[in-house]
Amino acid sequence: MTLVSPWQDRHPRPGPDLPVVPPAETDVVVVGAGLAGLTTALLLGRAGLGVVVLEATHVGAGTTGRSTAKVSLLQGTQLSRVFQRQGPRALDQYVTANREAQAWVHRFCADHDLEVQVRDAVTYAHGEAGRAAVEQELEVARRAGLEVVLDEELPLPYATAGGVRLPDQLQLDPMALLLALRRQAEAHGVVVLEGTRVRGVSGRAPLRVATEGGEVTGTHVVVATGMPVLDRGAFFARATAARSYGLAYATPRPVVDAMYLSADQPSRSLRDALAATGPGGSPGSGAVLLVGGEGHPTGRDRSPRARLDRLRAWTAEHFPEAEETHAWSAQDYVTTRGLPYAGPVLPGTDHLLVAGGFSKWGMTNAVAAALALAKGVLGERPAWAAAFDTWGRRELGGLPGAALANAEVGLELTRGWLRPLRHPGPGVPPGDEGGQVRLDRVGPPTATSLVGGVPRRVSAVCTHLGGVVGWNDAERSWDCPLHGSRFDADGSVLEGPATCGLTPR
Repeated sequence: MTLVSPWQDRHPRPGPDLPVVPPAETDVVVVGAGLAGLTTALLLGRAGLGVVVLEATHVGAGTTGRSTAKVSLLQGTQLSRVFQRQGPRALDQYVTANREAQAWVHRFCADHDLEVQVRDAVTYAHGEAGRAAVEQELEVARRAGLEVVLDEELPLPYATAGGVRLPDQLQLDPMALLLALRRQAEAHGVVVLEGTRVRGVSGRAPLRVATEGGEVTGTHVVVATGMPVLDRGAFFARATAARSYGLAYATPRPVVDAMYLSADQPSRSLRDALAATGPGGSPGSGAVLLVGGEGHPTGRDRSPRARLDRLRAWTAEHFPEAEETHAWSAQDYVTTRGLPYAGPVLPGTDHLLVAGGFSKWGMTNAVAAALALAKGVLGERPAWAAAFDTWGRRELGGLPGAALANAEVGLELTRGWLRPLRHPGPGVPPGDEGGQVRLDRVGPPTATSLVGGVPRRVSAVCTHLGGVVGWNDAERSWDCPLHGSRFDADGSVLEGPATCGLTPR
């Protein structure tokens, strides 16, 4: 099935642009045209620097275009996670960073006539385990200076155990924001190149960025791809790739009054949105309900389609009048240290920078990372940016989580190579839209799929670090359980950190 978010559907990709010839040299090369990359490009373009943005697919194809787009300082139980792993000073810096980012987004939207809805943010509990997490988040949020309240009675059509509420947060259309950022960046001389996948970065000031179609050099390079496509710095060992799912529903009237997120299982995210259009293309008069949840580590679930079906069944039970219009998924990277990162890829390499690890809260964290990086390039890095430092003592807070995450990676690597032993010999999976990893020849296993009646055979070994991919039955893709690389049925790269596709067989 094709999974497309309502935002991507509202803003379909325009026809091919006229060919753009990038300059061979520029001041800054930004890799990735998501929220972090385009905001960084705009900020540096405004400052008068020459900027080229290289995007492997197209603007809005990645995580930002698939976000629920809650621009909130209350972020589920994220504040508790930061406080537990990094302490009060890092918590204060993190909240300050997110405040500045939220304010920047609000100003940008106001300046460019982008619609923003003001909503309360609520982290709520299904039961007693969630109640304890809610009370802890309440305490930590108050410590950080947020004006939160405990709400015992929530207007939801199912039982809850209360929630922590932060008034006057924001929600928006993330594709509208991305496209406005692109327009403004280009108005300041930024060159945005879509369909340009980066293969690697080499050299030292200037840095050489190799792509499938040539090379661009820049004094600075910013890699803003969620998980860096460069293995330097081992960021793949410091974050876990996670997929989650979303459904959009048409409703006759708004059915939720705030942006809700559960603190316990089942994980559920709720928000409303305005209908895009009404009958005959008139302005929409109905409402849209967005339901999210069912997250899991990328490549480690036997049936993502079953997760979507559980989300559908849950929504049908509690919102029976809602009619599904869209289903989609998104990939996020959750750091083991609890904080995002924005800074040098290695200590002492101030010209090669990375941003990512936004832990599902990129609508503020991506903008904060862009502000930190852009101001750093211009020699004005703010004090709160220390929370985003890529290297330093804060990595110690993530060591237990990193040890566990990498032990799980090792286990998945072993399982991946042993599992095909149960499927020796050639073959095509029964039924359409299926996929299976088999040992059909001497050597590494083969990934065999049948999609739209077309059989395909590619290497089952991820080109990043050698994990064995598994079939994603919701999106007809091959997903790596190690670090979240994803490939189309024909082996082409969908998202990194892999930069090369699976070899055809």
